[in-house]
Amino acid sequence: MKRTKRFLMNGFILTITNLIMRSMGMVFNLYVSNKIGSEAVGLFSLVMSVYLFAVTLATSGLNLACTNLVSEQFTKGNFLDGLKAVKSCHLFALFLGITTSCVVLIFSNTIAKVWLQNRISPTPLYLIALGLPFIASSSVMNGYFAAVRKAYKSAISQFLEVSIKMMVSIVLLRLVSLKSVEMVCICLLLADVISEIFSCLFLWILYQFDKRQYSKRKVTSITFKKRILKITFPVSITSYIRSGLSTVKQFMVPNRLIVYGLPYSLALSEYGKITGMAFPVITFPNLFISSFSSLLIPEFASLWAGGNYKRILTVCRKILGIATFFCILVIGILMIFSNELSLAIFQNLECAKYIKILSPLILFMCLDNIIDNMLKGLNKQFKVMLYNIIDLGITICLLYFFIPIWGMNGFILTIYISEIFNFSISFYELYQVTGFRFFR
Repeated sequence: MKRTKRFLMNGFILTITNLIMRSMGMVFNLYVSNKIGSEAVGLFSLVMSVYLFAVTLATSGLNLACTNLVSEQFTKGNFLDGLKAVKSCHLFALFLGITTSCVVLIFSNTIAKVWLQNRISPTPLYLIALGLPFIASSSVMNGYFAAVRKAYKSAISQFLEVSIKMMVSIVLLRLVSLKSVEMVCICLLLADVISEIFSCLFLWILYQFDKRQYSKRKVTSITFKKRILKITFPVSITSYIRSGLSTVKQFMVPNRLIVYGLPYSLALSEYGKITGMAFPVITFPNLFISSFSSLLIPEFASLWAGGNYKRILTVCRKILGIATFFCILVIGILMIFSNELSLAIFQNLECAKYIKILSPLILFMCLDNIIDNMLKGLNKQFKVMLYNIIDLGITICLLYFFIPIWGMNGFILTIYISEIFNFSISFYELYQVTGFRFFR
């Protein structure tokens, strides 16, 4: 019961924090989109896809490795061994962060010319490179706090990070000309880098204080470098492929819309309405789910290590049952009040149709998010990533053929096929591992 209460308390804290942060983020995104327009939003989304790909290279599954190793060692009472695992993960993070920064700097000109069609210079990409080592280090410490069931500390860090990012962005956007898309990108990325550096330093201070309570424990001669590589290597390779395919997918949409017959500026505008405006509304309910689902990784890792398989089935039934009911309720609300939401958030009805059309995806997105975290806790992270790669490969093929024929409708149809397929194979894997089914 004590463990359940701690789980619920951590989840509640994360949910409230994420709710506040996501609300702040939506208000901020509204401010930015109204300032720069949907075309600039679409271009910035492409820049961010490069950013996310670089972050994937820099982190390379270290968060998951740290969570699993620390959870395992702390469950056995080997506390200093757990801290040794954190230190080893940090060394990998430093190496990967710096290496990825160098790669981004080397290929920045090519990315700006080929991927972004010279719409901006390489300068924003230099800022991306600057923040990567700090992001890699933060991912390790977030993994540690998740493992020791103190994820609220990560939540506090994220709240401060978002707050700083918003404040710095608003100040910088007031100082530059918003007619220059490049300057807008520079301001937003600079604010992001500043907030990431602050978050990393804050997490480091929290970690230094937290680890003191284990300083008098015994430590063994066990080493973790090989085990970290065993966890991160398959996850990293699949993450690289997945993130690379995801980046290709992002750039493919506006380019295939050109083949359909839209000018590039209009293609970016329509792309921005879905990815930069409608999708944040659609994914907003997922924060209620993701806060708890992220905590399932160390919980399921501990239950699996202890052979408590009946408890795993019980948790699966309760969590997925509640999540299904919640998602259906939210879908109904969004479909009924899509016009009102679009007017309230964006002061126009341009995104209302996209909100209504895409809202049923919430069910598949949320359940897939939960199941993926369950599988990661059951040491099936490689298969999770493999399924995501297969899904992205299929998605890219569908985008290539569907968009030139049906335009944005082809994009939406592809999103539906992708989400339903991803959920289906993840659910089947959960059934294979645990025997879980919705109806007994």
